[in-house]
Amino acid sequence: MEKYDVIVVGAGNGGLCAATTCAKAGYRVLLLEKHNLPGGCATSFVRGRFEFEPSLHELCDESTNPRMRSMKQIYADLGIDTKFLREEMLYRVICKGPNGYDYRIRAGKEGFLDSMEEACPGSRAPLNTMFELNYLFDAAQIYMDDCGGVSGMNPITLITKYGDFIRAAGNSTDKFLDALGMDDKTKSLTNTYWGYLGDPPRDLNAMHFISLLAAYVEGKPSMPYDRSHGMSLAAVKALQNYGGEVWYNSEVTEFLYDEEGAAIGVVANDEKIYAKKIISNVIPNNVLNLSDNKFVKKSMRKLANARKLGMSIITVYLGLDCTMEELGVDDYSVFVVKDPDANVQYDQRKDMGLYIVNCLNKTIPDASPEGTCMLFFTIPSFDGDFPENLKPQDYKKYKNALAEKYIRDYEELLGIDIMSHIEEISVATPVTFARYLSTPNGTIYGYMSQSWDNVINRTVFKDLENKVKNMRFCGGHSLRGDGYPSGFITGEMMANEIIAELKEGK
Repeated sequence: MEKYDVIVVGAGNGGLCAATTCAKAGYRVLLLEKHNLPGGCATSFVRGRFEFEPSLHELCDESTNPRMRSMKQIYADLGIDTKFLREEMLYRVICKGPNGYDYRIRAGKEGFLDSMEEACPGSRAPLNTMFELNYLFDAAQIYMDDCGGVSGMNPITLITKYGDFIRAAGNSTDKFLDALGMDDKTKSLTNTYWGYLGDPPRDLNAMHFISLLAAYVEGKPSMPYDRSHGMSLAAVKALQNYGGEVWYNSEVTEFLYDEEGAAIGVVANDEKIYAKKIISNVIPNNVLNLSDNKFVKKSMRKLANARKLGMSIITVYLGLDCTMEELGVDDYSVFVVKDPDANVQYDQRKDMGLYIVNCLNKTIPDASPEGTCMLFFTIPSFDGDFPENLKPQDYKKYKNALAEKYIRDYEELLGIDIMSHIEEISVATPVTFARYLSTPNGTIYGYMSQSWDNVINRTVFKDLENKVKNMRFCGGHSLRGDGYPSGFITGEMMANEIIAELKEGK
């Protein structure tokens, strides 16, 4: 009955890595994608002369954990050929208002510490402690991995040797940075990346945030030279070279189970397709909705319902008829905030509390035609932010007014003229991402990392969470949480678990 060893549902970052990893190991693999191209959020689209990135700001170049493989290592081992360009400036952050500031923070550990010390005298010591603690976090994660789960861990070892890890894993970013003795300004600049994880520092798990910050600082941000679309196509090419199949325009409309509740296949294009194992790059909420209730354990549905949906975004893509130098822009990534306190930024998010402006030409000079440049604005959007009663006929007016509001604000802030140079403009909202990704509320981040549902708890209890025999989940909604790197890492991780089971004949 089984035609394939593994069916992978969804060709996002996680699905591509999972499918290619299984195919490289010699298994019969089918990758199903509902659209006519791969990548999910990791793709691109063209308007006029310009090719825009739907969602990618930048990638963490390397992890600080020697055992945590970066996506570049994963791609290299899979034979996926992609060129990346690094950015030496971590970010520029502009805070408006009477207590405002404007700082450029350099990448690299020493560059970061020097920049922060210049902005906040006395900050080097607590920040350096933060980095040293991150190495301890890495060691604790390695210990947890070697133990093989909760049952193999020694509580006394965890408490005595990795006590700071336990405290960080159980506390918010705010509390942890306070414990390090950071003043308010140092905390403000350190917390700049909170929007990349979608939780305010008062709720954001400390270990999760510090691990991400350290990866960006020490590895330096980077972008794929051939854009996200080229990166995803390279993965598909590798998959096919290993004998894997890809079916586009093939949306999965049902997940199939045997009488014992084990996953055995899917329905796509009105055809039942069977496999020994299933890897879903589709958010669990959707899998549950496409599954017969009698085969889904109540605990799995309760967990999906208990989790809080993560952030979506509003993005304004601009193709301009002038160079970045002519425009007066000299930064790749600029964070604009209304208040120094990141928690206030979150609370004021609907009133320009935080937005990010990227100019890809700074990192990839030929990203757009000669004599032009591109900007894209990213505005975080959370559950309940989008107008519930917006009528379809008013949607275009709403999103265009929103785009103009942010463009005008940035023009005034930098003293530049953007509006008269716009050649192409496109605006995406949570509605756009919901339509394209089929995720609830258009979330691009899966689930928020709450105190009870942070990356540590998900990792420690992952075997208890996996309630469907023969099925694994990968991607931004999986155990490592949001972001592009998590997709690559969990794709490989879940594929290796599946491969181990296939080898053992399970």
